[in-house]
Amino acid sequence: MKAKVIVMPKAAVLDPQGNAVCDAMRHLGMPEVRSVRIGKYMEIDIDGQNSDLETRLRGLCRDLLSNPVIEDYELEQADTGEQGKTRKSQRRKRTAKEQE
Repeated sequence: MKAKVIVMPKAAVLDPQGNAVCDAMRHLGMPEVRSVRIGKYMEIDIDGQNSDLETRLRGLCRDLLSNPVIEDYELEQADTGEQGKTRKSQRRKRTAKEQE
């Protein structure tokens, strides 16, 4: 199984790296760019499946892969079949309760 994690700064948090990239893009001929947000993307290959896997993955996303004070994460699980084709995927943003 493969898990995909996207970590982004919360909307209310300033993103100085994104602002720098936005300014550079405008300077390099893209005045249409309004804003840029910089985040992290991770793919995690996992052997096997068990009933509490998603719970443990969410815990790792919260405690290790993101900073819950300033970042949100999305976790997508994809079961892969033959030739790496995706059969099933789940995508869910953290709820307010999970953010606590």
